[in-house]
Parts: sequence; C-alpha cells; structure tokens
Amino acid sequence: MDAGIEHVAIVGGGFAGTLLAINLVRHGGPRATLIERRANQLARGVAYSAAHADHLLNVRAANMSALRDDPDHFVRWLVARGSGDAKTFVPRRVYGDYLRDLLMETIAADPARLTLASGEVVALHQAGQGYGLDPAEGGTLTADAVVLALGNLPPHTPPGIDPAALAEGCYREDPWAGDIAEGLGADDRVLLVGSGLTAIDAALLLDASGFGGRTIAISRRGLVPRRHAETPPATPLRERPAASLSALVRHVRCAAQEQGWRGAVDALRPVTQMMWGAADGATRARFLRHVRPYWDVHRHRLAPSVADRVEALMEAGRLSVAGGKLVRVEPDGDGAIVHWRPRGTDGVEALRVARIVNCTGPQGDLLRSQESLIRQLLAEGMIRPDALRIGLEVDAQSHVVAGDGGVAERLYCIGPMTRGGLWEVVAVPDLRQQNWELARRLAHAQWVGGEGL
Repeated sequence: MDAGIEHVAIVGGGFAGTLLAINLVRHGGPRATLIERRANQLARGVAYSAAHADHLLNVRAANMSALRDDPDHFVRWLVARGSGDAKTFVPRRVYGDYLRDLLMETIAADPARLTLASGEVVALHQAGQGYGLDPAEGGTLTADAVVLALGNLPPHTPPGIDPAALAEGCYREDPWAGDIAEGLGADDRVLLVGSGLTAIDAALLLDASGFGGRTIAISRRGLVPRRHAETPPATPLRERPAASLSALVRHVRCAAQEQGWRGAVDALRPVTQMMWGAADGATRARFLRHVRPYWDVHRHRLAPSVADRVEALMEAGRLSVAGGKLVRVEPDGDGAIVHWRPRGTDGVEALRVARIVNCTGPQGDLLRSQESLIRQLLAEGMIRPDALRIGLEVDAQSHVVAGDGGVAERLYCIGPMTRGGLWEVVAVPDLRQQNWELARRLAHAQWVGGEGL
C-alpha cells in the first residue's frame, strides 16, 4: 500500500459499509472512517434495524457468517448466547446485534484504524488525488479514497397513485417508516402493492400490531415467496449451464425433475454472476421483465415458521394475494378506491381500502432518486446509472464509472447498488465476497503516479 492512500471514507454504515470497515482492519489496510447518517442503522442498515422481533432471516444461520474466511463465525456467536444453532432461522434484529458486536470488537481491538462518524454526506468533490466529503452539518472530511455503500434506494411510487391527492396517512410509501397499522380498525382493508418479501414483512407487521381486518396484496403476477424445506444439499454447478435465457429455463426445469426445484435453483449460486456477466443487454432486460418475478420467489425463500404464519393468515381469510395491475387510485374520504385489472382479464374492478402500503421493494433508478449525494454526483458526471437503470455502473474492480465512461481510480461502490453489473449482490454470501475482494485490493494495491494497478 502506497502512502498516497492512507485513509478510506466509507459512506453508509449498513451491512456492506460496516463489513468493509471491519475487513480493512482485518486485512491490515488503510485506516477507515465509517459514516452513517442514522444512528439506529449503524451496522444494521434498514434490513436489521427496522424489522419487527418476529421477522426472521430467510437463510439458515449456517450460511450467515459475515467473515468469508471464517464460515462458522456467526454460528459460534449464536451458540455462545444460547440463541440457536446452524439450522436456526434467526430474528433479523439478532443478526443486527451480531454485526454491531463485530464492529465494536474491531474498533476496540484497533481504535486508531477505524473511526465512526455520524451525519449525512450531501456532496463529494475531488481534492488532490483524493476526495472531500461535505456533511449536511457543515465542514469537510478529506480521504484518499471513497467507497459508496449506499444500500438500497427507497421504492418508487407505483404508477396510478398520486400520494398528494390522498388523505394524510392513507398512502404509506415505506412499510418500515412508522406504524402501518396506526388508526386502522377491524373492518378496514389494507392494500399491499407487491407480493414479495417486503409484502410478507408488511403483512406480519400488521398482524403483530393487532390489525384484525383484511389485507390484500396485488402484484403483476400474484407470486408469493416459496418456503424453505429440509432438502439434501445441492450439487453446485461449476460451469455456465446454458448460453441463452430460454435454454437456462429448460435446464432448470429438467434439473428440478431430478433434484427438486430448490436444488435446481441452489445449484446455480456459484455461476449466477458468471451467467449475468456473459449475458448481453437485451438478454438481461428480458430476464428482468419475464423471469425475475419467478426467480425471486424461488431464490429468496421464507423461513418455515414464517411460511406457516402466512398460510394461517390466508386460511383465516385475513390475507389474500392477487395478480393484476393498478389502473388508478381515487381518494374516498380517509381511504381510497383502487381500480385494478385482474391478471388475464380486460375488466377493471374497484376496491375500497383504508390504507395503501408500497411493498414493491427497493429500487435502483438513480435518475429518480431524491438523495442529495446521488443527485450531486449525477449532476457533476461523477457517476452514471447502469444500462438497465437498476443501480450504479461500476467496473469489475468496483470502481465507479463516470458519466463520460471513464473510471474513477479512487471512488468505489459496493452493495446492492452494483446489481446492474453483478445481479446477485443482495444476499450475505454475495456481499461478503464482494466486500472481501475490495478490502484486499485497498489493503494490498500498489500505487504508481497516483493510479491504482
């Protein structure tokens, strides 16, 4: 490591940013400043800070170690506290405790190497070979390199909904912001826009809050995440199984007949990023439009106990899921009339609801973001959206690609915002691999004339 890169600023203290800071210390890299604007989300992010106590990880503890070189680290932490074992689906809040413990242990072991900073970075500008970071509170922090670990962008308002036209509290743009059951009665109906993992979380939040009315989830295809099951370990593929999207679908269907659909999907894990990287833009766009909904519900599954609760709500008539498209939403007193077209029909139906909750999940279109830092970086051409507008464009080494196509040697991005280039970069196994690789590069790269090799 050249003396020219002695300090790294990490913008975002969720899972990805926290783990990078930890790995920089573990790899003997440059000192780091970890910047998080929300104190309650430090080392937790939205996923592990806003969750209800009943919300569980959708992966068993055995595969949730934060450390790539110590796969049993989380299980040992869990067992030591009497909170479970390798097969446990742990509450997300508990996993947040684990990440925070790991961060604090790292700081305690080497406090001069890792500093925490609270505040929102609203602008970034070049300062010599490095960067100056401008917090909203004023002042400037300088660093030799900057890593953007921004997490997911908030969901966009679905077409057909004008929040300003609805009564206050009728539309909730974020299921994690506040009590989505507040003010609701037993005769009310709640519409969840979306039927994936976010909608499942919202349905469980409503139930845990004592909401006794009906919840209806509507998405284009009406698909719900499948449940985990005790199955033999899948045999991971080592080579890309198919060159085209249609051939890949045929491969998975054939494999599912032999080892079940869970095994067929799990076997793709080692080669998913390889397949995404080899696909051209048109193929990626086709995947997002036609295959992604099916991929998501089979790839990102529910813990068995969560699936049981969802099924119980459905059997009791308190939760239903439908496929269809929102046409328009009209105000109706404190509630709204939702006009929607059921999938496979031409007719439009009307549904009165007391509340609408946006459960479409995190988005990645930078051009629609209201985040001050993203808007500034876009305006000055320091970043650009990826071709599919599902994140921020980076190269294979996590360098940010500028608006003119050039690569910023000391500006990086990790985490879900890099999904356009990697696709599978939202789960812990993928994030810890990306994180590990960047930490090693920052720790061991040699700098010549201010350029990274």
